[in-house]
Amino acid sequence: MIAILVALALTAMAAPAIISWLGRRGFYLLAVAPAASMVAVIAEWPTEGAPPRTETITWVPALQMDIVLRMDTLAAVMSILVLGVGALVLCYCAEYFDEIKRRVAGFAAQMVAFTFAMFGLVTSDNMIVLYIFWEATTVLSFLLVGFYAQRATSRRAATQALLVTTAGGLAMLAGIVMLGERAGSYLLSDILAEPPSGMLVSIAVVLILIGAISKSAIVPFHFWLPGAMAAPTPVSAYLHAAAMVKAGIFLVARLAPGFSDDVAWQVTVVGLGLLTMVLGGWRSLREFDLKLILAFGTVSQLGFLMVLVGLGDTNAALAGMAMLVAHAFFKASLFMVVGIIDHSTGTRDVRKLARLGAAAPALAIIAALSSFSMAGLPITLGFVGKEAALGAYSQGGPLTDWQSITATAIIVFGSILTMAYTIRFMAGAFGRKVRREPSQAVAKMHHPSAAFMAPAGLLAVLGVAAGFASGPVGSLFEPYAKTLPDHGHEIEHLALWHGFKLPLLLTAIVIVGGVTVFLLLRRRRRRLGFTSPPLGNADRIYDYVLRGADTASLALTRVTQRGSLPLTQGVIMVTLIIVPTVALFLGARNRLDINGFDSVIQVVIGGIMIAAAISATLLRNRLAAALVVGVTGYGCGMLFAFYGAPDLALTQFLVETLTLVIFVLVLRKLPAEAEARHTTGFKPLRALIGLAFGALLVVVGLFAAGARSTIPMHVDIPEAAYKLGNGANAVNVLLVDIRAWDTLGEVSVLLVAATGVASMVFRHRRFGSAPRVADAARLQGANPDIDDGIPSARTTWLRGSDFRDPRHRSMVLEATTRLIFPTMVVASIYFFYAGHNAPGGGFAGGLTMGMALVLRYLAGGRYELGEAIPIDAGRILGLGLGLSVSTAIGSVLAGAPALSSATLEVTLPVLGHIKLVTALFFDLGVYLIVVGLVLDVLRSLGARLDIEETATTAAGSRAANDAAFAKPEIDGTVSR
Repeated sequence: MIAILVALALTAMAAPAIISWLGRRGFYLLAVAPAASMVAVIAEWPTEGAPPRTETITWVPALQMDIVLRMDTLAAVMSILVLGVGALVLCYCAEYFDEIKRRVAGFAAQMVAFTFAMFGLVTSDNMIVLYIFWEATTVLSFLLVGFYAQRATSRRAATQALLVTTAGGLAMLAGIVMLGERAGSYLLSDILAEPPSGMLVSIAVVLILIGAISKSAIVPFHFWLPGAMAAPTPVSAYLHAAAMVKAGIFLVARLAPGFSDDVAWQVTVVGLGLLTMVLGGWRSLREFDLKLILAFGTVSQLGFLMVLVGLGDTNAALAGMAMLVAHAFFKASLFMVVGIIDHSTGTRDVRKLARLGAAAPALAIIAALSSFSMAGLPITLGFVGKEAALGAYSQGGPLTDWQSITATAIIVFGSILTMAYTIRFMAGAFGRKVRREPSQAVAKMHHPSAAFMAPAGLLAVLGVAAGFASGPVGSLFEPYAKTLPDHGHEIEHLALWHGFKLPLLLTAIVIVGGVTVFLLLRRRRRRLGFTSPPLGNADRIYDYVLRGADTASLALTRVTQRGSLPLTQGVIMVTLIIVPTVALFLGARNRLDINGFDSVIQVVIGGIMIAAAISATLLRNRLAAALVVGVTGYGCGMLFAFYGAPDLALTQFLVETLTLVIFVLVLRKLPAEAEARHTTGFKPLRALIGLAFGALLVVVGLFAAGARSTIPMHVDIPEAAYKLGNGANAVNVLLVDIRAWDTLGEVSVLLVAATGVASMVFRHRRFGSAPRVADAARLQGANPDIDDGIPSARTTWLRGSDFRDPRHRSMVLEATTRLIFPTMVVASIYFFYAGHNAPGGGFAGGLTMGMALVLRYLAGGRYELGEAIPIDAGRILGLGLGLSVSTAIGSVLAGAPALSSATLEVTLPVLGHIKLVTALFFDLGVYLIVVGLVLDVLRSLGARLDIEETATTAAGSRAANDAAFAKPEIDGTVSR
């Protein structure tokens, strides 16, 4: 299973290159991966009575997030559909797309990635991992449905599907957490072995079911599926027939053995399933688009499947498995047929198609075979499954007599509608329609190739062949069906013929009733109101809900976001004061323990910090205020140092210095002082809020320290760092090993912050390295210090400084930078390498290197920055994140938990004994991310703003010269 996931992932990554290289034929090569994976699943088919095969990847054991894959009968059936139909759809794509463009190459990658996500979903035993794959299918579905991004209908359909399924997914996540915490395990096998009970469990199950019914388009979430028909036909044939919409069915089938006897389950699954079956069938009779007829038919069939797999009965589950496979065969085939019709005739409107069956008899035969299975006619697997379903519900199972009779009647009525829209589909697509000549679209059609029809034909034939082989096929499904109670009825093995029993009579009623309904609607369509808009259109309700949400958000924004920054900050600060204060005095509190100061130095530093904080509120000069705020940060670093935390002190000093530089880079573009109309004077309320917030932080800190009732953790951290992380620097070991997940999240935030800053400043083009001296003459042009692009003969300490305005140069700073920069680089490397056992680490080393770059920029300008590091900051950031993530993947591939480190020891000539901890590579990623962040900030807030200022100054100078040139003299002549 892990090998299949890896193969599919690698194929998805290689797909764009393959399609760009081979063109349409590349789809055949991509189909090899899912086809070979399907063969592997068949070769390892679960044996009845033997324990299911499981494979585990240790990921985050503390959070119960190990990747546990489990291949039982249900997972194997779903895997065959996901992989087999996926391979055929990829072959279909090779003939579907006329020309290969860049977006088609991306489409191919997304299709294979969807196969990867679906296979991971159906084989996941860990519910958290299942949810991750679940949401991956949601995102990929959004991308695939929105393939034609230039069309408003595609964008709307993709957004609608994303919002509906994501909302259901969030409810499902809440249910997973509740159920997992209640059961004490997130493994489905553990939960189903001993299902928990209680009100909390019922609520959790209902929340999970909301996610399932939203994904499988069950009422009231059914409306997104017909809208998703804006996607290319291969997407409809795969996602909306065989794969994505089956995810909800699969989840219900997975949970049914443990929770199907719950009342909330029966109402949600069986009740909504029956309603969906009827509503979808009725809506399909209204449509004229062949794809929409099939789409609403899919909604109806999904309701039918939900009713079968959710009943909690052995025979119903066996019928559900048969219908699950049959539906994948016939619906994927029919969607492909519609795509061929659209591709050949240019239309899917049944009113524009006449005598297509005579023009394309092979295509009509394929459609007829698949339609027979969809309608449940004899010799097909659809017939076998529907017979088994009618037999299971007529027996009652867990239902009472009246519930059984009612449900059976609704199923029969829904099946009649299925028969009717099947006839309508065939007649609308291939019928003569009382015409002697083909319609214009059919007359001008180009005939599809055999390769184009082959995938659909193979699925149609499989639907019939499986019907004849229903006995052996049923034996493959029975191990799953036997996991549910039989309610006193022996299992009815799948077969084409069970004799003259009630199911056969009901099937005859369905066939006669379906034909009657079709004929009645064809003659009385206008009288029955089928030409008017449907009542209770869920799509319009969706629009009303979105508009209501927009209106409510605007009303809330008008109240809370008045456009006043002081008001917004005041509300936030008051909330932060009130809520913790109330919680503090309502809860249990230990004694308040205040130790006071340990030395006079702390009093002096504290006094300086207080004085700086007060000064920051009084100073009008922006730069001076920023500097005194920095004093408070340096004071905090001094306190860290006096308390024996050199790592924290070093990091605090470096961060504070870098922050001051960023303030300076921004403030130099603003006036030195705020304008008089912006001054506020003394505001008692603001001062009171500030003092209250500061006092709250102190009080909460004191109570938190006094609440400690056991030995502090820091007592054991040094020993744990040395034993677990093989490092003497506990802070660095915590960052890169013990709490590496936190660090990975933090550096990811840093990368996002760098991208956000650059995106705001670089409005048009994000990437590119800083300009170098070689580019100066081309980019800058004439300069006061340049004569025809040749630097002056003055003494040059830094190459880039020759291209700066002499008024902004400092020879002392340039000479000092020339001497100090190499030392800072060496110190940066030292901090990085020594950080595991001494003060330093990747973060401190990266900050030191960043400070060296800041010094080069301040002394030499933007061209000197390009000389220092002629590499795009985005590449450095990406390389750093890639290294950090690679360490997580590498440890998993080595059979260890993600982001765990190992120690490598080797003795080399000259160098002697070397001890290397693999966390160093993770730390290197952190180092590069910090350097990339600083470089990006210098490029955006420094070099980019310099360029804009130069351009603005030059434009102003040209405007002044033009104005002077055009100014008339007193005598009426023009000044020269």
